[in-house]
Amino acid sequence: MKPLHRAAGAIKEQDARSERDPLYGARMWKQVGQLMLNLPIGIAGFVFTIALLSIGLALSITVVGLPLLAAGLAGCRGLGSVARRRARAVHGSEVHEPEPVHRSRPGATGYAIAHLTDALSWRSALYNVLLLPWGVLSFAVTLVCVIVGWPVLPWVVRFEGAVDRMLVETLLYPGALSERVRELEDDRGTVVDTAAADLRRIERDLHDGAQARLVALAMDLGLAKEKLEEDPVAAAKMVDNAHGEVKLALQELRDLARGIHPAVLTDRGLDAALSAVAARCTVPGGVKVHVGLKNDRGEVERPDSAVEGIAYFTVSELLTNVSKHAGARTATVDVWRAGDQLMLLVQDDGKGGAAPYPGSGLAGLADRIRAVDGVFLVESPHGGPTTVTIELPWRTRTARR
Repeated sequence: MKPLHRAAGAIKEQDARSERDPLYGARMWKQVGQLMLNLPIGIAGFVFTIALLSIGLALSITVVGLPLLAAGLAGCRGLGSVARRRARAVHGSEVHEPEPVHRSRPGATGYAIAHLTDALSWRSALYNVLLLPWGVLSFAVTLVCVIVGWPVLPWVVRFEGAVDRMLVETLLYPGALSERVRELEDDRGTVVDTAAADLRRIERDLHDGAQARLVALAMDLGLAKEKLEEDPVAAAKMVDNAHGEVKLALQELRDLARGIHPAVLTDRGLDAALSAVAARCTVPGGVKVHVGLKNDRGEVERPDSAVEGIAYFTVSELLTNVSKHAGARTATVDVWRAGDQLMLLVQDDGKGGAAPYPGSGLAGLADRIRAVDGVFLVESPHGGPTTVTIELPWRTRTARR
């Protein structure tokens, strides 16, 4: 949510929260204390900000000017952190702490450049300047109400608290870039964890499946070799059994390769790959797949291979869930392009009740989709039907059929 949108809703949210509390309860008196503190904190912040920034700007033509100005901005950022903690503790603000200032180069030069170009540091300085007049006003009004204005004290404190919170959320809310960095770091952690889990799954499948079967096959062939001269009939039977084991091992390896990245997806795209998934799905009435990715010239437009792979595996897992848990008679998969988005819609007529609760398979899919700036929505009322809508970013590549 943007800072100004947060500010616009601050007073309404403050009113709603305050209406649930006693008029003269502990929360109100805590807010009174914070509003009274605005004056001394505002004086200290104003003096610090004006002094350091003025000296830094005046000496900016010298060697020490810009580092001093950067140090002043860093101090303002620190005071802004104090203001955010106060707003969260007393006024119920949800504004969180920003990421540390990013340095593009090491040393004192990097430190100075980072703070001088950091928008939040400058907005923190502006907040410290504005807090003084607001602190004088809020201190005076609150003090008068405490002394002689008891009938209106709760409503005055409520209004002043909302303004206090609005100032913090407007000026000290982390910028869009900082928010984006934080989101990308969270997404990177999700992707790393998912990749590690996939590698562990592949290792386990190889060890417990194809590898174990091939070891047993080698032993059986060794025994058949020993019996070849003594008992050719028994040896032939053992070779025949080994041939069956080879087929099973090959099938397991194909299934494993399909789980990594199916060849049909690479060669023929989502249409053929999802049709193959639907053919293997055990939903009684079958799965219908509709793929509309052709442009006006009859060319099949394909998204980036990474996006295509995510779409394939997401639909595969959703159809697996339908087969195992939904109790559905039929299911449909629709895939199409809408502007710069690859859209997927998976529906079934099962019992419903599906939800991406923490630790579930749907939650894992949602994390994987969000990691590439996608959207994952589940609508599944009890009794059904279940509809899963997925939006993925489109990165074009074109192929002719």
